[in-house]
Amino acid sequence: MIVNKKTSFFVGPMSKNVVDAVLEYNSEKKDFQIGFIPSRRQVDYCNGYVNNWTTETFAQYVKLNNNSTIVQRDHGGPGQGFFKDDGKESFESDARWFDIIHIDPWKEYPNYEKGLEKTIDGIRFCNSISPDCRFEIGTEETIRPFSVGDLERLISDVWLSLGEELFSKVVYAVVQSGVGLDLKRQSNVGSFDIERLRSMVSVCQGARLLSKEHNGDYLSVSQLKIRFDSGLTAINIAPQFGQFETEVYLDLMSELHPSFFNRFFEICNKSRRWKKWVGDSFNPNLCKQQVVIICGHYVLSEKEFLNLRSDMVDELSFDLTEIDRMIKDRIIKHIQKLQSALI
Repeated sequence: MIVNKKTSFFVGPMSKNVVDAVLEYNSEKKDFQIGFIPSRRQVDYCNGYVNNWTTETFAQYVKLNNNSTIVQRDHGGPGQGFFKDDGKESFESDARWFDIIHIDPWKEYPNYEKGLEKTIDGIRFCNSISPDCRFEIGTEETIRPFSVGDLERLISDVWLSLGEELFSKVVYAVVQSGVGLDLKRQSNVGSFDIERLRSMVSVCQGARLLSKEHNGDYLSVSQLKIRFDSGLTAINIAPQFGQFETEVYLDLMSELHPSFFNRFFEICNKSRRWKKWVGDSFNPNLCKQQVVIICGHYVLSEKEFLNLRSDMVDELSFDLTEIDRMIKDRIIKHIQKLQSALI
């Protein structure tokens, strides 16, 4: 896989409709490609909440439909899945099936020296499984903040530890600009620091690495454009794409009896996936719409939701294919909007 600047956006495969929409778009737009960044919770060696795909079956599905689409593990490593682990089984499958692996031990090992050690171990391990792997290093601000000096030190230390030949397989470094996500408000939060971003991009350029920012959700075209004009190579977007599908279902449910929305809420509430995005004082029963917006995409493959979807069709003048088409059209329309940030 040749990694180049035509892949400026990487999208979380939040649902099968998101995946199909991106693949459809990539098949038509050879000069502007979208990559995938599955997290371990979405797709992993043994499980995942997206379409019941494993690492192997997801990669096979993508490559069968569009072999040029890049598939990258996002936040690969220890403690990033559903259960606490050392990440090795996941890495082994990633190395066999994915083009790029984000080596991210920083959630479990925020101490710099330990995080560096685990980064190097992860690269060496994956390379021993497949020498074709390419890598991303560093992490996003919500996991562990990095200063410009920290990033420069990390890149230098990884290079010194790996040597030139193996370091040449590191293609991306994560840059931070001071932002994060608020899913319940569907907004990008924090304080954007353009000088910090530019300095981090410059560090990457000096090391001949491509720069990648995470948490690109909910940004306007102008906010994206200023990042790319500052030299940023690529940006990750994830929950927002899942919320597009949730919004279509909510629009359709507004035409139906309230029991349909209540069923959707109960499925989301029972999943408890909203808890990581809210404070301790949050009461889901008083904020039902927010609960659905936050974690609707987490439950799209669950049997209870699939039954709800079928019951909706019985009440609407649409069939399932038409509903899927509405969802994919909304996603593709947003991708077209993203593209305008590169002009």
